[in-house]
Amino acid sequence: MTTQTNSGSCCSSDGSCGSGTGTDVQGVGVTTVYKVSGMTCGHCEGAVSQEISALEGVTAVQAIAKTGEVTVASAVPLDEEAVRAAVDEAGYELVGRD
Repeated sequence: MTTQTNSGSCCSSDGSCGSGTGTDVQGVGVTTVYKVSGMTCGHCEGAVSQEISALEGVTAVQAIAKTGEVTVASAVPLDEEAVRAAVDEAGYELVGRD
């Protein structure tokens, strides 16, 4: 799996490089909002969403680079360390819950 580093950005200085993922997370089990640092564009959103989506119990993820918010819907509350590991694997840093 390819990971990105936080030294700089994976994209251009204006934050453009692709489209992220936006999945509706309303009304599905437990919804938790996390703050993630280092996301600057759609590609970043997609990388974080893909890693978190792979966690057991996750039903939807919406990452927004502009705000650094990642909203995760899951069947049951997630272990924060598992979410942190997924965000780290994507190449970003979980700051905490928003």
